Amino acid sequence: MPDSSPPPSPNSPWENGWNPDTSRAPGTRRLYLAGALAVTTIVVCVTAIVVTDKQTDDTSRTKKADSTAPAGADGPGLLSFASPSNRGTPTPDEHKSGSGSAETPGSTTSATAAEQSKEPSAKAPSPSKSTSSHGSSSGSSGSSSSTSWKSVRSVNYPDRYWQVSGDFVKLNPATSAAARRAATFKVVKGLANSSCYSFTTADGTYLRHRNFILRVERNDGSPLFKQDATFCPRPSPYSGAVMLESVNYPGRFLRHQNFQLRLDRYQDSTLYRSDSAFRLVAGLN
Repeated sequence: MPDSSPPPSPNSPWENGWNPDTSRAPGTRRLYLAGALAVTTIVVCVTAIVVTDKQTDDTSRTKKADSTAPAGADGPGLLSFASPSNRGTPTPDEHKSGSGSAETPGSTTSATAAEQSKEPSAKAPSPSKSTSSHGSSSGSSGSSSSTSWKSVRSVNYPDRYWQVSGDFVKLNPATSAAARRAATFKVVKGLANSSCYSFTTADGTYLRHRNFILRVERNDGSPLFKQDATFCPRPSPYSGAVMLESVNYPGRFLRHQNFQLRLDRYQDSTLYRSDSAFRLVAGLN
């Protein structure tokens, strides 16, 4: 018959005739495993720390050996972006002194000034002490004394003179005796400024501007008339010539346009300067 006796119960080893292993304490296997795991963890941590320190030392040695390498060149990262650069924004002192840049503000200013000096100035001629007596020292074209009879000749049309034509003054050739008389004026001290000029005709009328056109009218004694009939000589780029500026419209000069004498604002052009340049010569009459 087969043995149908039940297996011995583990809870009663002595009753079933087997003895437990007493050569080691209970739970030793678990202790061994826990200890091995702890030792392995410690070894891994120590190894990681040693490797990290070694990499840091290698990096610092590399930076010390290559002192010319720019900051943050060891790769991207927060430290590299935050590291200062040799090409950073210049300080305010550097801006003022012009250092740290290939082109300093001083050189830019001097270059600009050099370019501007090549361009003609648009500023009208300014009055000077020698201007009011310019004509008296200009030889044959000289200015007048307080009672000199003069004719006014154009610079760019030397065969044409100021000439009374009806109620206006035009630039015409003096080809007849009547034309020469109409082109001769008495130059007197300015009615509104004694250092400037006024022009009268043989019959006692004056040249004055009205609506910026030069015309012939009798003196009514008003302050406006005196100002309209007074013109101040200013330097001209043409030898022996003057420009005549209105005393009550500074910056406007007598010039001829379509052979009509008029008061026009100064223009920085060769045509304007030649149209507004006149020589006071001996009276034609």
